[in-house]
Amino acid sequence: MKKKNIINLIKYYAEKNDAGFRTEVYEIAKIFDEMGDYQLAEYIMSLISNVNTFVPQMSENESAFFEKIEAKEDMLLLPDEITQDLLGVVNAIERHMGIHKFLFQGAPGTGKTEAVKQLARILNREIYMVDFSSVIDSKMGQTQKNLSELFQEINGFAQPDKAIVLFDEIDALALDRTNSNDLREMGRATSALLKAIDRMNENVVLVATTNLFEHFDKALIRRFDSVIDFNRYSEDDLMNISEKMLNRYLDKLKLGNRDIRLFRKIMKLLDGKRYPGDIKNLIKTSVAFSDMQDGMDYFRRLYYAVCGEKPEDLKLLQEQGFTVREIEILTKKSKSSVSRELKGGVEDK
Repeated sequence: MKKKNIINLIKYYAEKNDAGFRTEVYEIAKIFDEMGDYQLAEYIMSLISNVNTFVPQMSENESAFFEKIEAKEDMLLLPDEITQDLLGVVNAIERHMGIHKFLFQGAPGTGKTEAVKQLARILNREIYMVDFSSVIDSKMGQTQKNLSELFQEINGFAQPDKAIVLFDEIDALALDRTNSNDLREMGRATSALLKAIDRMNENVVLVATTNLFEHFDKALIRRFDSVIDFNRYSEDDLMNISEKMLNRYLDKLKLGNRDIRLFRKIMKLLDGKRYPGDIKNLIKTSVAFSDMQDGMDYFRRLYYAVCGEKPEDLKLLQEQGFTVREIEILTKKSKSSVSRELKGGVEDK
């Protein structure tokens, strides 16, 4: 933690700048997270979310259009440039300059929806996710009517400055109206959505997500104040995020056996680019299903999850760049046995 962080904390507290204070706390938690002190980072984030000043916008079951979802409880693992964009979103919202509509675009698993939960935590707002099944209707004109009622509710929130409205996978309403395969009724619904967004209460934050940005209605894109691209993961970003995920799950289960070099070699065998959503599932299930008595079993399970076959072919493992010691871990065979089967093949490194 730098002197700047301490000074900013005191400054924001003295100015009663709650959003600035929370943003700085997030930065401090992120520093500890990058240092590997995940428990302290998550504890810091939990402290700023314990003081819950939320005021319900509606009584339970009053609206069929929304599903209330909880803010994210742990640190979000994102590349630094995306993190900085999200902190910029926080700054823009708190400066009350009419910037309150954001589009998060990127492939599935890049963290778009999870980022909204983290924003809610930093901004101390509730998230209301739109239930498209209750909005889209097969009856002529009913979808437009539902959209009108939906935005009437949004504009009538009791405390608009405490709400985030989430249009998760807004593609259901926002595909290009000129697409010949698009129904005319949905084209009219998209037009109705454009008008509704233009008249939206600017104290309510609107976030929409899409993984079909290339087919997105261009007129609707212009309605958003900012579009954030969540596809900006380098190979190094993904590997670093993978390591942090592994360490967190191993810490949670108090498993001390770690070999980051072996872990990296297995992860590099993944075919194609995998984003954090997929990577998280691979690592989490491998650790969760592993034999607790055998502290290295999660490596074998991870290899199987990545390659689709058990680590039994010694020649293949050798070709994949694994050392005799690493092959010993993956196959549960002794080093001498591995060496004999490889006909004295490789020397351990």
